[in-house]
Amino acid sequence: MSKEAFFSPDFPAPDEGQGFAVRPETANPAPTSRLIAYQRNCSRQPFRTAVRFPKTESNSIAFRFDKPFAFSGTPSMNDTGCQNEQGAPGHAMIECLKRIIRKYQSLEPPDGLLPRRVAIGSLPGKVSVVTGVRGSGKTTLLRQRIRQLIESGVPRKNILYLNLTDDRLYWLRHENPDIILEAYYELHPQKRGSETVHYFFDEVQALQHWPLFIDRLLRTEKCEITVAGSLLPSPEEETACPLTGRIVSWEIFPLSFREFLYGKGIESDGPLSTKQRLTIQKAFEDYWQFGGFPGANRVDQQQSIEAHQANWNAILASIIGHHNISHPRAVIDLAHWLMDNTGFFYAVSHLTDHLKSLGHRVRKSSVVDWLVAFEDAGLLFSVNIFSSSPTRISVNPRKVYCVDHALTASVSSGIFTNRDCLLENLVFTALRRVTPEIFYHKTKTGREVDLVALLPSAPGQEQAILLIQVCASLADPRVKQSELHSLSEAMVELAVAEGTIVTWRTDETIPVGFGTIRVVPIWQFLLEMEPRT
Repeated sequence: MSKEAFFSPDFPAPDEGQGFAVRPETANPAPTSRLIAYQRNCSRQPFRTAVRFPKTESNSIAFRFDKPFAFSGTPSMNDTGCQNEQGAPGHAMIECLKRIIRKYQSLEPPDGLLPRRVAIGSLPGKVSVVTGVRGSGKTTLLRQRIRQLIESGVPRKNILYLNLTDDRLYWLRHENPDIILEAYYELHPQKRGSETVHYFFDEVQALQHWPLFIDRLLRTEKCEITVAGSLLPSPEEETACPLTGRIVSWEIFPLSFREFLYGKGIESDGPLSTKQRLTIQKAFEDYWQFGGFPGANRVDQQQSIEAHQANWNAILASIIGHHNISHPRAVIDLAHWLMDNTGFFYAVSHLTDHLKSLGHRVRKSSVVDWLVAFEDAGLLFSVNIFSSSPTRISVNPRKVYCVDHALTASVSSGIFTNRDCLLENLVFTALRRVTPEIFYHKTKTGREVDLVALLPSAPGQEQAILLIQVCASLADPRVKQSELHSLSEAMVELAVAEGTIVTWRTDETIPVGFGTIRVVPIWQFLLEMEPRT
């Protein structure tokens, strides 16, 4: 079959050496058999499922929906012809936004959501930023806040909520976000400048240059703003960011054990009776199995594993897409290695060599960037050695932990992860909800203390140091002696009067030369670390 038999008369075959452009919808598509025949018979130039437009005076004009449009080079709703005579955003976009805004305003905040024991609020002139790993419950928190506003008497029309990952708003990623205000105030023109409007933007990172847009809202509109996202670039840490100094942050994690109990209707505040302790211990077995991600609870074990794996893949895909990573397979391999080695040490050079052994051509700087991306996404966290010396910190390896122990169990191969590793991971996440200042410690004799946490303190007071060893069972006398020896050495070196060993069930107090060591079961430790409300 010749090339002329495949291409229509109006769109002739490309000349030798020409590139390719998308075949317009106005041309009649060729049957599959003709396409295959052309690919087999055209020996001079391979077919790439597209053709070049003929060289005419309208060569810069493409066709879509049988209408000409000027291609801007960036995908945009404006490129579809949906614009007015002045080139402003078109009527179709405004109507799309108005339709979505009206829908959200008419919906009742759902009652069946698993409540979070975190209360977000607002301060004048500040933007409330809710961050956390994907699937941890940020949207639930926003909906709880909206319900509180409605119950306090705020009119529904004064609340604007948009989930910016809504497929119907995909085009908004390439438009000026001011169109959101235009759509809202077309619906409620009387509210501009006269009433406070409460803006809620979920997954705000989908908007390009979102800090600039939020800053403009704060300066020009009478409003309170709450944004949420799982891949926010920590604008408060960027000196050039317009929101620097005007952010109130809430970091959200998967459900804590106390929230898990609250969702099951189990009382955990105040002194506990024997019956309550037994009930809580039984509930902990479920928490240990299913973890804290709301989407992986209230299902059977296999469905929970599948939910964790689906969330894991979605998190990695969002990280790769958000950071436009050119080596996605290397990132996935790195993430799986870290999950398989939860609670263990790593060095960047070792990670780089491991990826190279798998055939990836990567640099150490890229591996460092990916580790930062994992932490920014709230997925994987790295812990340094406890030291005031930058040199000692830089030459010592780091430890890695996951945001949820059950996610680790559902994704890792299980070759290296065991109950002690998962238990240590669970202790880490309990500490991480309280403070980001978490380390490990090496004594002068080389003994390791699993976790060192600097707890928040009142202004003018020194931070309290919490020393923790994690060991599922102390039944073996040699294991018990080793754990006590490591912890007591660290207590002397750091001048800490009390240490803690977290176990599966053991509960006792052991006096040592410098102070006392508390041995506590994991369920009790989790409740102690979370403030009662």
